[in-house]
Amino acid sequence: MAELLRSLRDSQLVARFQRRCGLFPAPDDDPRENGAGPGEDAARAPGVGHHPAVNGKGGGGPANGLLRAAAPQAYVQKYIVKNYFYYYLFRFSAALGQEVFYITFLPFTHWNIDPYLSRRLVIIWVLVMYIGQVAKDILKWPRPFSPPVVKLEKRVIAEYGMPSTHAMAATAISFTLLISTMDRYQYPFALGLVMAVTFSTLVSLSRLYTGMHTVLDVLGGILITAVLIVLTYPAWTLIDRLDSASPLFPVCAIVVPFFLCYNYPVSEYYSPTRADTTTIMAAGAGVTIGFWINHFFQLMAEPTEALPVIQHIPPLTAGMLVLGLTKFMVGIVLILLVRQVVQNLSLQVLYSWFKVVTRNKEARRRLEIEVPYKFVTYTSVGICATTVVPMLHRFLGLL
Repeated sequence: MAELLRSLRDSQLVARFQRRCGLFPAPDDDPRENGAGPGEDAARAPGVGHHPAVNGKGGGGPANGLLRAAAPQAYVQKYIVKNYFYYYLFRFSAALGQEVFYITFLPFTHWNIDPYLSRRLVIIWVLVMYIGQVAKDILKWPRPFSPPVVKLEKRVIAEYGMPSTHAMAATAISFTLLISTMDRYQYPFALGLVMAVTFSTLVSLSRLYTGMHTVLDVLGGILITAVLIVLTYPAWTLIDRLDSASPLFPVCAIVVPFFLCYNYPVSEYYSPTRADTTTIMAAGAGVTIGFWINHFFQLMAEPTEALPVIQHIPPLTAGMLVLGLTKFMVGIVLILLVRQVVQNLSLQVLYSWFKVVTRNKEARRRLEIEVPYKFVTYTSVGICATTVVPMLHRFLGLL
């Protein structure tokens, strides 16, 4: 078993998959000349150079008093693509596991398809992502080494590898959607299963193709998600009743996630995992509070039948498509506006409160700045998406 696990963590296995798919390193490309050799990968957060830690939480230093070198992070590895079908397929599949997909798919589901489904999807997604992100910074397993692997992404290269949160999120979203709809809508179950397996498989394989995870990272992420779905499934009906919870529920929905984010496992070097986790947790808190607000203040009509309800999926018409896209564009514009306004205001307040003089990217990474401004910003976005946007749709006659 130990030998099997070691082989699944082998970077050569990832490199062979890339070569089979037509992705090769450029012959004259040597990462060591750019400050990112395999020795550094093994000893530090993969693919990134670091400065020594600075003691103290304040004093103008970055988050946790840690500083990350920018030059190695900016290194772009040269590569040769011999099969553009796989290149574009897996690059697109990788995007399906990134923020741009979830910030569009989840709101679209809420506004145009079914708020019942979006609530479940968001909460399961938040739970899975939090556990996956925390596990990375506890296990501290490095990403595949380069060379021999070609790494196509830069932003998350400072994060650890195990488990693959892309694989976790894709598996959680696709199978939660399948399980939640099979008793609510009438459609061929086999078709839904094939779509769920295809989606999660493509996203998982894209993490190998982009060189960001080992096979064990991906399999571990899928397995952890499967276990979480099985363990939490009996409690899914409780998710549907959160909007009728106690008047004190919003307090818990804010305090608990904020506490978890502020006490996120301390990393030896800065990586975006804490910021990403705070964004996810805050969005989940905002969505949950938004549903509670809708119920408590009766902003949305209550369903006339108990859930789940068997429904026929209506055929897609040009009118439905135009209406759906209009609702989506109106909602996204408002969300982006709220995000920008709240982010700017929260940063100004925090900078003044903590007397921050140099207001740059490093200042934003300080624990006492990063977590509060991210949390306030994306909690506001979640509340806006579930309360303000539907009211705007109703006002504009889009419902």
